[in-house]
Amino acid sequence: MSEKLTVGQVLTGKVTGVQPYGAFVALNDQVQGLVHISEITHGFVKDINEHIAVGDEVNVKILAIDEEKNKYSLSIRATEEAPKQAKPKRQAPAMQQDEQGFNTLKDKLGEWLKQSDLNK
Repeated sequence: MSEKLTVGQVLTGKVTGVQPYGAFVALNDQVQGLVHISEITHGFVKDINEHIAVGDEVNVKILAIDEEKNKYSLSIRATEEAPKQAKPKRQAPAMQQDEQGFNTLKDKLGEWLKQSDLNK
């Protein structure tokens, strides 16, 4: 591959190693990069081995390039559509003071006092 690799580019690579902190992916014969565990997939990854294995072909996006150290930061997650967020639970309607809540108790107090006077 003679073309220059650039940040933002999406490529297919082959997983060459898996560590608890991430996976190494070969982009070509000369370039290998690291997919940090947080960039494997959307959501929390407890065990990277449940998501990726040596020999897997994966699509990766180049996040950063450090040419001096020849380090490439990659992301699999950036090549996938994010899952749709669950809709928030519907909140109960706000209490109306004339139907529920303290005002109703206040209004009922007078009625209850009259009833207790009648029962004496």
